[in-house]
Amino acid sequence: MSSDAMTNGPEAPTGTTGAVDLGDASRRLLEETFNTGSFDLVEQFVAGDALNHDPALPAELRDLRGPEAFKRIVAMYRTAFPDLRMTVDDVIASSDRVVLRWHSEGTHRGKLAGLAPTGVHGSVTGISIDQWNNDKIVETWAEWDNFGLARQLGAAPPEGSVGEKIGLGLQQLMARWMRRKNST
Repeated sequence: MSSDAMTNGPEAPTGTTGAVDLGDASRRLLEETFNTGSFDLVEQFVAGDALNHDPALPAELRDLRGPEAFKRIVAMYRTAFPDLRMTVDDVIASSDRVVLRWHSEGTHRGKLAGLAPTGVHGSVTGISIDQWNNDKIVETWAEWDNFGLARQLGAAPPEGSVGEKIGLGLQQLMARWMRRKNST
């Protein structure tokens, strides 16, 4: 991958197209908006009809597009975690795509998708892939440890707990019912 750029952090060079260093722009957009709540870079780097594919998004945000979707997502997490810190650990840029490996942490002080504030300091890791066209992000895919966050916030039972065993037992009953239902 001689034309690709891989980094161990934001200081190393990244791939470019046109006038924008795509790796740096993706990193800056993620870190600066989530860390400060400033939307200065959103209009500059997010296309008006950009799609965001994140299976953890609440239903009311899934159909939004473009800068408005990005702003609402950031606002949702910053409301829930006012001290949110997002750090990009690696940037991999190739052609029109940028992969960001990141981690974030913050204290759950506001409501998040119906979850009452817990005061818990949580942390998660994730990966985002941005596709760029004409110096704007047109599509993003994100995968992150939302189940781990749910456990930290008490929305999912701790590993090995009685609650987890009961949940697994209920899932097995439901799976049996679903197999019967789908076999007819």
